[in-house]
Amino acid sequence: MYRIAIAGAATLLGRELKDALSESPLAGASFLLLDEGDAQGQLDQVGDEITFVQAIAADTFERVDFTFFCGDEELTRKHWRAALRAGSTVLDLSGALDQEAGVLVRAPWLGSEVAAVDLFTPAVVPAHPAALALALLLERLQLAAPVRFAAATVMEPASEFGRAAMDELHQQTVNLLSFQGLPRAIYDTQVAYNVVSGLGEAATASLAVSEAHIRRQYAALSAGRWPALALQVVLAPVFHGNTFSIAIELERAVEIAVIEDALSGDRVDLVLEDTDSPSNLAATGQNDVLVRLRPEQGARNSSKAARLWLWAASDNLRLQAQNAVECALDLRRLRPAGTVQ
Repeated sequence: MYRIAIAGAATLLGRELKDALSESPLAGASFLLLDEGDAQGQLDQVGDEITFVQAIAADTFERVDFTFFCGDEELTRKHWRAALRAGSTVLDLSGALDQEAGVLVRAPWLGSEVAAVDLFTPAVVPAHPAALALALLLERLQLAAPVRFAAATVMEPASEFGRAAMDELHQQTVNLLSFQGLPRAIYDTQVAYNVVSGLGEAATASLAVSEAHIRRQYAALSAGRWPALALQVVLAPVFHGNTFSIAIELERAVEIAVIEDALSGDRVDLVLEDTDSPSNLAATGQNDVLVRLRPEQGARNSSKAARLWLWAASDNLRLQAQNAVECALDLRRLRPAGTVQ
């Protein structure tokens, strides 16, 4: 039986990870829930196991096989080396370690990812959900024809910045409707009923940091196999779910049916009707990236296209949690269970 620690268990991502683990082959593990601040002492549950959220101590990670870091970057940087010293495999969902030497950015769902796991890998970063979604779509398009150019606008929800960010968006919405002043502790600007590409100077959330994570991790997953991605990240006034507007130019015109076949498959749900357009609401609770393909208008041959628009949506928390579990399952071969006879 494996022993699994979740640091940041009370966060939105921590809660999503607990659900994903409960539905996975790791559901029978022994779980240790960890967090800081007010979350300590709370009664919580993973699958059928009821336990308390504990503080992180010097010996916390002893005999822990996998440690998932789901809190902020500061929490990860503070404790990840202690987990390594204790012999635990580290899975960093905060993205704090994606520039650390020897730490791999992983997404086992990508068919082009190298199957072998480096036996000396100290930790892995399950890919940022937006980087993962973009990588899945670009990898699939390459099956139809080489991609000459790709540009994406990523619309991030409040949940990407944690529970406090969601609460502030909610309170701003309520206050605007009652003509009261706006709370600004997280965003330092109005985000309710507003789409912004930058936050205030005193904001604790940062679109620039999020964009940097997506750029680095997409590049790590690509490893030069797909084109460089022109990218901008904006904050949408929604609580949950990523949406994407993606412009694509292929090296040559290809039959639309061929492109649709290339996109379709595991983890990607191709939507064929405008009435079922992908949205952050439609993606909630889904394991797949929802995508709608539209050739650029004005093409001479309507059955073929070299320039495309993709409109996509995904459940940011669920996608990241599911990918993290897949990474842990992939790493299990480095930790065989049972006694060698």
